[in-house]
Amino acid sequence: MTTLEAVFEAVLEGDAESCRLLTERGIQEGLNPESILGEALIPAMREVGARFERQEYYVPEMLVAARAMQAGLTVLRPLLVERNFKPMAKVAIGTVRGDLHDIGKNLVGMMMEGAGLEVVDLGIDTPPERFVEAVRGGAQVVGMSALLTTTMMNMRLVIQALTEAGLRQQVKVIIGGAPLNGAFAEEIGADGYAPDASQAVSLVKGLLNLA
Repeated sequence: MTTLEAVFEAVLEGDAESCRLLTERGIQEGLNPESILGEALIPAMREVGARFERQEYYVPEMLVAARAMQAGLTVLRPLLVERNFKPMAKVAIGTVRGDLHDIGKNLVGMMMEGAGLEVVDLGIDTPPERFVEAVRGGAQVVGMSALLTTTMMNMRLVIQALTEAGLRQQVKVIIGGAPLNGAFAEEIGADGYAPDASQAVSLVKGLLNLA
């Protein structure tokens, strides 16, 4: 098994320590960081998403796989920065104002990083102004999360803030969370709804016409 294949398998198995060590070994062997990212980490997370959609993996398996991928990415990130590696797109994610839930948001962020996207995590209880600032900072996609029916209406306020700032036309807005659905996304003027982290990645790629 090659080092790239071993990194791929470590992610699928959710073995963060092995993924980190194998990524370091790959660098020592002379593999470039882009190869490890593009030929091992990203394909592994793509496979994780496919297994989730086939119901072979569930949220716990996705979470440990994403953490393993993050362990490898921690090794690669400074090297990629040095080499001026450009991610496919920049996505800002946050749980809306009044909502303190972050497990789903965190999983979405890790899956998006695993797909080669740059993620700006705005955290929990995020006011509309923070999303506006993120778009001014170059985010091409805003992802909002809410787990409570009492806070999901705050998503509309974020879209209104983006519109008032004159930024709505230059950013795609997606939403997710237990009480949400596609009809609500359409009602508030979002560009799409994703029921889970795997489909959130597919949705972003579709909206931005990424391969």
